Amino acid sequence: ENSYPSGFAGGHVPAEMPESYNQGQGLSMLQTEILPADAKEYYLTLKKNGDKFENISAQLKKWKNKKGEYYLFKKTFYEKRAWHGGYSYVDLLHKGVTEKFIDITMNKGYHKAIGDEFGKTVPGIFTDEPNINPPGEASIRWSPDLFSQFKKHYGYDLETVLPSLWLKMGNWRKVRYDFQNLLLELFIERWSKPWHNYCKQNNLKWTGHYWEHGWPKLNDGPDNMAMYAWHQQPAIDMLMNQYREDVNAQFGNVRSVKELRSVANQLGQNRTLSETYGAGGWDLRFQDMKRIGDWEYVLGVNFLDQHLTYMTIKGARKRDHPQSFSYHEPWWKQYHLSADYFARLSLVMSAGEQINSILVLEPTTTAWINYTTMPPNNGVGELGAAFQKFVLELEKLQVEYDLGSENIIKNNGKISGSKFIVGKRAYRLLVIPPAMENLSKETADLIEKYLSNGGKILSFAEVPSYINGIKSDLLKNLAKKYKEQFIFAENLTNDNVKALLKNREIHFNNPLAIKGKLFHHCRTLSDGKIIFLVNTDERQWAQGSFTANGSSVAELDLFNGGNRPYACAKKGEQLLINFNLPPAGSLLLFVGNEGSITEKKDDNTKVTTLLPVDKPTIERMAPNVLTLDFCDYGIGDITVKDVYCIKAADKIFDHYGFKGNPWSKAVQYKDRIISRNHFPAESGFKAEYSFEIAENVDISSLQAVVEKPLNNSVFVNGKQVEEVGSYWLDKEFIVFNIGKYVSPGKNKITLLIKPMSVFAELEAIYIRGNFALESQNKGFKIVPAIKPQMGSWINSGLPFYA
Repeated sequence: ENSYPSGFAGGHVPAEMPESYNQGQGLSMLQTEILPADAKEYYLTLKKNGDKFENISAQLKKWKNKKGEYYLFKKTFYEKRAWHGGYSYVDLLHKGVTEKFIDITMNKGYHKAIGDEFGKTVPGIFTDEPNINPPGEASIRWSPDLFSQFKKHYGYDLETVLPSLWLKMGNWRKVRYDFQNLLLELFIERWSKPWHNYCKQNNLKWTGHYWEHGWPKLNDGPDNMAMYAWHQQPAIDMLMNQYREDVNAQFGNVRSVKELRSVANQLGQNRTLSETYGAGGWDLRFQDMKRIGDWEYVLGVNFLDQHLTYMTIKGARKRDHPQSFSYHEPWWKQYHLSADYFARLSLVMSAGEQINSILVLEPTTTAWINYTTMPPNNGVGELGAAFQKFVLELEKLQVEYDLGSENIIKNNGKISGSKFIVGKRAYRLLVIPPAMENLSKETADLIEKYLSNGGKILSFAEVPSYINGIKSDLLKNLAKKYKEQFIFAENLTNDNVKALLKNREIHFNNPLAIKGKLFHHCRTLSDGKIIFLVNTDERQWAQGSFTANGSSVAELDLFNGGNRPYACAKKGEQLLINFNLPPAGSLLLFVGNEGSITEKKDDNTKVTTLLPVDKPTIERMAPNVLTLDFCDYGIGDITVKDVYCIKAADKIFDHYGFKGNPWSKAVQYKDRIISRNHFPAESGFKAEYSFEIAENVDISSLQAVVEKPLNNSVFVNGKQVEEVGSYWLDKEFIVFNIGKYVSPGKNKITLLIKPMSVFAELEAIYIRGNFALESQNKGFKIVPAIKPQMGSWINSGLPFYA
């Protein structure tokens, strides 16, 4: 779609549809006792009279210099930015913006070019982080017809209760509930439905993700789960390689993946995608890939979208959310090992169904009634922490559950007997999590019928006392009336609670005693069950056992596609299965309904440590590397000393009329950047990189690697050098032999760019060869090579060796 967030199409939507951005997207509030001199510049002015507000926007002169309690609201606008092609982001709540985006991106773009391949070579389209974030600090979201839509939906004026969205004034819970509910309905109606319908009509799967990590803050959208319902293949994002379990984490955030899988289970969307490994770093290992991927898959992902593949890592690209799935990586020729592993796992985790019988209501509408754009915690800090802790405890207890979005329940919920139905799933137990205060009326009505039919509720909160943000005793009265079915609990470890949460088909023995970070996923097939176990811990083993219904057990080998009997024992009518997973380890089992078990005395999890036959030796397999990333640069008569090359590049582009390196900080609208590539013959710049060589270094081995010089000239100690016709790391990284131009002591490589080019991104230069590096007070000195030793590469003079 040309960059993110989705919707602006690299600037084409705002260029062709100015009303998509120029009418304002937010409102900020000013509270004052005297009307300011520029009061007429505000969009709306309210005066507090008793417990109500009067709109005095048309009577400002009357109240000038008169003391009172005034609330003034000013429109806020998305900022015009180079990142948005020189325009601003667009208002996805404004009617017609999505249709314009689809027309530009699809009808006049992809469909015109490759429409014959829709549903074939091109199975779908990915959308990235569309949002309705309000512009401006502490602003609320606004759109031109928001007030009229609000009056149409709820029968009262939003204008005269606006302060309730910031402050606890008036019937603030109801106002906030109605406001967020309307934003969600408009976001779905004006963004999701047009995309869903277009993809359905054109045999495409709509996939992609929102900013799911932000929950329970509501700026980007009121309910991510509700948005997934409109994707043919819902998706999430999983950035970086840092396991964390806090509310807004990515890798380690159980809630975000469980939301995705739960919607897929409920609405029959078999495949779930994750944009994975972005910003995991150039140092991402196969073990890291497995650890991250296994964790996502055990929680419900079954389609891995590797982020990303570079055409080149020249210039700023090498710093854009690395790594790359391409020839740039030293492991690229071996990547099939990881790819085949996840291909097999994708097949398995797409087979059968995950059928969970427990529904945990997600307290999103509780966030609605408490949320404010005012910092520091936006009114939902405690809610987020409580729910995050709760779902993590469910995982540690190996409870099998789905999460429930009240919007999806509204559209797909019903009661059948004593079962709470959401789409294609029937739940025997409804769970109210800690800190839940509010329910939608539709959920409350279903709960009343559910209890009257004998359904059971397990509540870890006091009875929710608000319905649609309005104080209500309905749930309190239902809890009294059905006290045998409406069960309260303080924690998850009570024996009665554990009995209610116990899995029917598979049960883990003493799960809290299992070390490491164990997760499991169970899928039901016509002839048995798939059970996937994952230990996400980096250091500890996860050892334990579980019982399962079945007659035989086989281990499925994800590395080679084979299978073998897995030893287990009989325990009554069930099978007792032991496991012992190493750090970042996993185990995939098929528990069949037929066949017989293999009882071996050998431990399935036995590990043998292989000792080296001889004393280990270490060899350097490629030339050593010195990175030169500080330089002196000059433009005309001005010279700046000792500058980090990335900063120098920004300053050079600034000098020639850009705002920093455009390939790092901008998205190009049409040819807006490259069309500026016309500079006077005398323009350009010079950059000098210094390095020091000690005596007795193998100088003949030295090479310099410069990112493709374009119209550059490369000089070593004042002498121009020619490229050798080969590359290193990237086809745009050109190699120069410099041995005959350097000598012990100080040396200098000079790049001369004349005239200036829009493609002249100043980057580091690399020195390669047979040497070691010795740390100096500033930088490194090239010294004679030494034999690599056990331990840190730094001690062997290899701090930059790759």
